[in-house]
Amino acid sequence: MGNPVHLTPTGPPETVLDTEPAELRDALAAALDRPAGERRAAVAAVVAAHPRFLDGWARLGQLGRDDIEQYAAFRVGYHRGLDRLRANGWRGSGYVRWRHEENRGFLRALHGLSTVAGRIGEVDEEERCAFFLKQCDPTWPPADLD
Repeated sequence: MGNPVHLTPTGPPETVLDTEPAELRDALAAALDRPAGERRAAVAAVVAAHPRFLDGWARLGQLGRDDIEQYAAFRVGYHRGLDRLRANGWRGSGYVRWRHEENRGFLRALHGLSTVAGRIGEVDEEERCAFFLKQCDPTWPPADLD
């Protein structure tokens, strides 16, 4: 009968994204510490200088001025995240857990995309993203989601 399925006692494989450079993390932290009226522009400047920085896109989505701006930033973060996951060995399945700081930008973007998709009436996208989050990390949502 066909090909056997090989199960491991530890479950599906787990992918952890590569660590962002400290200077990027520091630049984002400084941008997020700006006064509320300056924060979005400061985060946008970090993202413009480093367009592959997943947490930058996720935070820009959180700071978006309206649902469509948020949706666009979260979607870019999500798609850039899929590219980074694949580059780190992910093959379309397996865990991408929140407990690894390196994965949080992708998961924030995916969560934001799910939330905003629901707000704009894109229910199928909202549900697909919510399901994907649970596949990535069965303990979703984390207690420290911000």
